[in-house]
Amino acid sequence: MPNTPYRVSRSISSLESAIPAMVKFRAAEPREVRWDLLREELGVELPSDFRALAEAYPALVLEDFLILHLPHPGEESRFVTDHRRAAVILDDWRREGYAADYVPFPEPGGLLLWGSSDVGDYFFWRTWSESPDDWSIVVSGENGDWSEYHVGVVDFLASLYSDDLGLWGMPEGFPTNDPEVATF
Repeated sequence: MPNTPYRVSRSISSLESAIPAMVKFRAAEPREVRWDLLREELGVELPSDFRALAEAYPALVLEDFLILHLPHPGEESRFVTDHRRAAVILDDWRREGYAADYVPFPEPGGLLLWGSSDVGDYFFWRTWSESPDDWSIVVSGENGDWSEYHVGVVDFLASLYSDDLGLWGMPEGFPTNDPEVATF
């Protein structure tokens, strides 16, 4: 692991153990994401594990498949734009009967995007609680499968890549045991 003047959380350390290739992208110092701007634009605070991940890492692509939409300092509006596009898609699915009773954020309990795949899978938080650290992970597979997990983003990813979590509706062979990692 790189020498860093700050300490990452235990859950991020678990994620780094599950995906060692990501460590080379960890920032030497916490990245200065403007969380106040995101809170103002979205109307909600984001979960602390996600904020810690975004302070440590740029946006990542795992296995040339799973895109983690981590906000980039100075480009926070792109994160908001990604969410708004996904909310429009989810609203279309709802009208067509494909949303499995999920609704887009900011509706109560609505879904808020944090990741996607290159083939049309979406990874959301279900914003069911006033405390964002209580939010569930909801995955919409491009084949119409929906699944929900009662963990945060970092624990979800660490469990997924530690083979502790079965993820329905994903391509055969995903995830791999030694995922490649890139930034964008």
